[in-house]
Amino acid sequence: MSSGSLKSTIAVSLTNYLDAGAIVAGASGLTLWQNYLGLSEVHLGWLNFISANCLGAAIGAIIGGFLADRFGRKFIYTYNLLVYMTGVLLVMCSVNYPMLLAGFLVTGISVGIGVPASWTYISESSEVNNRGRNICISQMSWGIGPMIILLLGMFFAPGGYLFGWVESIAHAIGGDGLAENAVNVFSSRLVFLSLFIVAFIAWNLQRKLEESNEWKASKEEAKAKGEKTGLTHSISMLFSNKIAIKTVCFLAGIYLTWNLVASVMGFFQPHIYETAGGVTNETANWMNCIQWAIIVGVTFIVSKIIDRTNHKMIYVFGLLVAISAWLIIVTIGVNGRAGLWAFSILWGIQGGTSVQIFYALWGTELFPAKFRAGAQGLMFFIVRGLSAVWGIIFTYIYGENGEGFTVAAYCMIILLLISLVVGILGAPKTRGKSLQQITEERYGE
Repeated sequence: MSSGSLKSTIAVSLTNYLDAGAIVAGASGLTLWQNYLGLSEVHLGWLNFISANCLGAAIGAIIGGFLADRFGRKFIYTYNLLVYMTGVLLVMCSVNYPMLLAGFLVTGISVGIGVPASWTYISESSEVNNRGRNICISQMSWGIGPMIILLLGMFFAPGGYLFGWVESIAHAIGGDGLAENAVNVFSSRLVFLSLFIVAFIAWNLQRKLEESNEWKASKEEAKAKGEKTGLTHSISMLFSNKIAIKTVCFLAGIYLTWNLVASVMGFFQPHIYETAGGVTNETANWMNCIQWAIIVGVTFIVSKIIDRTNHKMIYVFGLLVAISAWLIIVTIGVNGRAGLWAFSILWGIQGGTSVQIFYALWGTELFPAKFRAGAQGLMFFIVRGLSAVWGIIFTYIYGENGEGFTVAAYCMIILLLISLVVGILGAPKTRGKSLQQITEERYGE
């Protein structure tokens, strides 16, 4: 990979850092916001529903995908993170539930806008023999973000190494009479401040990127043939092509079933460990942080082999590990440290070989450039939208204190089994082929 390509991959990969970081920042401080604002489990479910984990990202993805196809990938990088910073600022300054809800929504919409463009740009700027590796680099950013955010959350949390500093800031802003819960929630405000700073840095890097050559070539070809390039035309092309429709169904099938599980764990895992598992907030965050470190390490290993190894083999391995994690937690029980640690380690291993790696890779390979980002945006809309609904349902199944955890766990196992079967039946053979070659094989000239 050339140094320029590496720089652009890292700059674009910061979108994944901010995506996962926003989800985990909300999750790590969930109990603090709950205590500060007096929120119920249903309130928390609605926060998840409209966040970067679900509906907010779904709305953004359907918009961002087609905007990236219409105006270019660079258009997204020029303006989108300004929206993200606005959402994060709202969360940082929240003093009531509607304000917090609005901040989660705006941040989520920005995340959704950026994701289809980022995966598309990375794939289009990669060489044939390192496309999978570059997607893995992007996924490593998706793991590094939560790891750093969780560490900050633990250091800033009540009883953490830096909580004295948090208290000083809280009293300096809110006065000496600030209630305990109001002081404690400042640890979450500072975590979101770190996201604001990273978003500002990423915006300055991304707005300097060159436009994708593949997108420019597609636009020039369309212009030469007199084809329309508007939003409605891209949508009509996507839905009028049988191969594209089948591809959407396949990719949405593998990603939806996996993401229904992953989205719940991404947002609720520390909370589940605290309520059903009975551990402290600090312990829950440490376990989650170590899990993310495992994800990063395993993803790094996968990045070294993915471009010369059978994709289906890696895909199946990851899902078998994921299913094993849930079977162990159901068998041993969520109340013991042994069960929680076994689950955390196995879930970390599956995260490094996750369905999201192959969704990102195949999603950029299996569509032509003219509606590549739009197709991904549509799928992301479907997946995150239904994940939002599932997040609400999950809170009712789970209960106020985790009494429904076992039932929820069996639901997770069924979803992962579906993702495994669909992937085995439909995994494409694209390794070692250029994007143009794949497009011609699937769609013709």
